[in-house]
Amino acid sequence: MSRLLQLGAEMVRDEDVLLGYQADRLTERRPLVIGDRARLRSWTVIYEGSRIGDDFATGHGVVLREENEIGDRVEIWSHSVIDYGCRIGSDVLIHTGVYVSQFSVLEDGVFLAPGVALANDKHPIDKSNLKGPVIRRGARVGMNSTVLPGVEIGADAQVGAGSVVTRDVPAGALAYGAPARVTA
Repeated sequence: MSRLLQLGAEMVRDEDVLLGYQADRLTERRPLVIGDRARLRSWTVIYEGSRIGDDFATGHGVVLREENEIGDRVEIWSHSVIDYGCRIGSDVLIHTGVYVSQFSVLEDGVFLAPGVALANDKHPIDKSNLKGPVIRRGARVGMNSTVLPGVEIGADAQVGAGSVVTRDVPAGALAYGAPARVTA
């Protein structure tokens, strides 16, 4: 096995999975590290330069960009994209059709429902100040919600379906609407 691909034991991957895809934005090649017991489904593309823990699973058509740090027991379901430079804890479920922007942080136990979009640029196309959202331990973000750049969703908070989160949500709170308002 190449030193640029460090794959754990008992990996199951479909025939058309692409591992270690070269990231043109990196100035030097970096290894892709995936822990034990990964299950990677067809049309998954994982770029070089990420570190992924044990018991990782993807659905079909997942794209995982470079320089991500991902914990154990993370599932990323079909047609989701994790952009570069993200930190994802353990026991995280990223559902179908989710976009996680560069420099986002998802702590342990986070759940992102289908269609969630995380943004990282307050002024589109301005790459000088990218800052993704921070979603704290155990928080849940409902279907088709959008979380704007730099917003923090507190531990065990819940965001209702279809919300546009423009401000921080405190730990344990419930927020919903467009813009999302804290209600409990």
